[in-house]
Parts: sequence; structure tokens; C-alpha cells
Amino acid sequence: MGSGPGVPAHGDAGRNGTGGRDSISPMPSVPAHVVNLPVNQIREITQAAWATPDSIVLSIGEPAFPVARHVLEAAMAAYDRDDTNYTPNAGIAPLRAAFAERFARRAGVAEDPSRVFVVAGAQQGLHLALSTLIGAGDEVLVPDPGYPTFPMTVGLLGGVPVTYPLVPGHGFQPRIEDLERLVTPRTRVLMLNSPSNPLGSVFDAPLTRDLVAFAHEHELWVLSDECYEAFTYDVPHVSPARFDAGGPEAVPGARDARVITSLTLSKTYGLTGLRIGALITPPGMELLLSNVMEASVSCVSAASQYAGLAALTGPQDYVDTAVQHYRANRDAATAVLRDLGIPYLDARGAFYLWADLSHATGGDVRAWTRAFLAESGVALAPGTAFGSEGEGWVRIALCGDTSELVEGLTRLPRP
Repeated sequence: MGSGPGVPAHGDAGRNGTGGRDSISPMPSVPAHVVNLPVNQIREITQAAWATPDSIVLSIGEPAFPVARHVLEAAMAAYDRDDTNYTPNAGIAPLRAAFAERFARRAGVAEDPSRVFVVAGAQQGLHLALSTLIGAGDEVLVPDPGYPTFPMTVGLLGGVPVTYPLVPGHGFQPRIEDLERLVTPRTRVLMLNSPSNPLGSVFDAPLTRDLVAFAHEHELWVLSDECYEAFTYDVPHVSPARFDAGGPEAVPGARDARVITSLTLSKTYGLTGLRIGALITPPGMELLLSNVMEASVSCVSAASQYAGLAALTGPQDYVDTAVQHYRANRDAATAVLRDLGIPYLDARGAFYLWADLSHATGGDVRAWTRAFLAESGVALAPGTAFGSEGEGWVRIALCGDTSELVEGLTRLPRP
């Protein structure tokens, strides 16, 4: 992507050299790694859909249920008592304890609340973690297909995203041999995502153990994005922290803990706009992360934190309803795809379906999704939004209305 008018990258000309008072000074330059950040193709197609009357939007993962009333009331109560001041960098103590308790219950890993950092959603958490772990030129192993902001955030911080392939022939699961081929002396971090966005795939315990062992062998940090840990279907969610040093099933030779876990309440409780999540960190990182947190957002909104506390500690009806709805939508969507003869990856987690439209896309799925929206009124996320391995594939969001989902998918072209 070029730097665009008025936004030269470092090293571009950008100075008129006259020095005269009547000359027009150009905009100061910005770094090339900022100018060259790629467009998020999910947002691109979704914004086009929002501008298209009566479109069916299956391109974005926005939970469709209203937020539970007790969660809203907790935020409103914080405003009513004027609880609008700064909180500690790492968040209010009850919320940190609630995240630690959920992690112990769901992942089977006991963590001290002092190592829980409340963040402004998973994306800010990933940025915070990577800001702490990498410097300019450091390499980070990121999945392809994988969530677009993984490589975007690495690049924004001056790091180098190195993609490891997830391919159909291996069920879109990471392969240790691929990672071994890609690791170099500059590699610092291995990013993992299970359940996967966009794939809906889930790592089993043996694979997760092998990935943590690989990280220890090569002295890498593991940044584990577990946004969708609440949503698995007939398989368990397995957190890499189980196999880290100090975990209940630590891999042989693990000395110092190196797994950082990223959690969010955005998907689990439908709180996408409140921006509330957590990083669970290894021992010894508390001061470092607190300093980096101070330099980025200082702290998360107090009202959002109290809403998050109510979500974690209150009734869990929302989560139970969401799990049932997403499973039902997955089953309804796969029935349509089977009837049409369209190949897909069996979704075992998250709320997305990964479908192969290569018979229709002509080698450019990004352009095809725009044309399909214009012709059929249905928005799908192009697979290339998630990396080059996604060419020919689309991601279908399963979190909305069932009838709209089925109607939209029936418009897909048969092979």
C-alpha cells in the first residue's frame, strides 16, 4: 500500500527545500511500518454491507443477544455513585480475582490474582503483551489463516510477523515441523488461537502440549488468544497454561513460565463495546506490565470493570443461551452447505464456519465477496482477510438470526 497523498513514509522526499515563507510545507513523514499496515478486509466488506439496504451481514462476529440486565445495572450503579475515577493500572481487585477464579475453574490452572491485568478488550491486551515482549525487528510466529490484527499489531510495534501455515490437509491445525522450519534467532513469540477465529478449529491436549514444549525448547514466549474459550462443541477447551512451568501438567524441562493468556468478556457475555478483558501473566512480569499499561491506557473504565465483575460473578444464563444458539446455527448452516455440496471445516468451537468457495471465486476471494454482496445482498468475510492461506475460503459468522443465516447461505453458488 502506498503512503498516500500528504502522508510520506520515512525516507520519502517530502520536503520542498525552498524554505520560503510562502511555500507550502508538506505533512511530516510517518514510519513506513505504519503507512503500510494492511486494510482489515473484515471491516471493508462489513462497512460495504452496512451501506447496502436490506443486506444480510454474515461477515462480522457481533453477538446478537441483548446484554444481561444485571450487567447493565452494575455499570449504571457505578455511574450513579460517581465511581468514575482512576483504578489501579491492573484493574480493581474483585475483578482480577473473578478472572483468576474463572480461569482456575475453566482451564484448571490456579493463578494468583496479582498476575491478572484487566485490559480494554482482547485487542488492547494483545497490544499490551506484545509491547512488553518484542522490539524492533523481532519475529513473531502468527497463524495463517489467523485473526488479522495478529500480524497488524506485530508490524505496528516494529516487529516482523512470520506466518505459519494452517492447511486443509492437516485439518487447519499447526504442525511442529512448520514451526521448526520458521523459527530463527530473532523469533520471540509464538501466537496461538484456540478456539480459532476464523476457523472454528480447537486444539486437543496432545497438540497443545507439543506447542508449549516447542516454545520452551526454543525459549519463546507463548501468547495464547482464548477469546472463545466459552464456546466449544463436544470437545474441551485446552489452555496452553496447563502445560507451562508451574502448571498442573508442565512439559518436561519447563523451568520458567512463558505462557501469557488473553481473555475477553466481549464474546462470552456480548460486551463488545464495553472493552473489557484480561491478561493472565507468568510470575515476575507484574511491574513490567504495569508500566506498559500506564504508558498505553493507564487503566480501563471503572464502570466497564464493574459490569465485567457482574458478568463473571452473576447468573450465567446469557452464556448458556449463547452456546445453544451458536451450536444450533452451526448445525443449520452446515446442513445448507451440505445440501449445496460446498466443502467446509467442521466447527468445533467459536462461532464461525470456514467454507470453501474456490469453485466460484476465480482466485480472488476478496473481489468475489464484494461482487457477491452487490449481486445477492449477503456479506461474507473473505478468507484472505486472515492470510494468504485463506484464498478461496470465506468465514461465515454464526452469531446472528438463524433465519437470516439460512437465507443468506442458500444464495451461495453450487460447485
